[in-house]
Amino acid sequence: MRNEALASRKAANLSIDATLLGEAKSLSVNVSRAAEAGIAEAVRKEKERRWKEENHEAIEGWNQWVRDNGLPLAKYRQF
Repeated sequence: MRNEALASRKAANLSIDATLLGEAKSLSVNVSRAAEAGIAEAVRKEKERRWKEENHEAIEGWNQWVRDNGLPLAKYRQF
């Protein structure tokens, strides 16, 4: 999680739907912070997607091992 107090800011030009921008302003939404939050979420999702793609073989290999052998230490589970 980013620290808002320490995050440096850089000006950026964005094209935003005019109606949406008007609604945001009328509701006193901080458009810069809202855009930043949306971009941060998009970045998080893309990183997650790429990680899953990059690690697909290892995850599938482990899943296959569990299908073939069962969960390690399963005999110690109490449920």
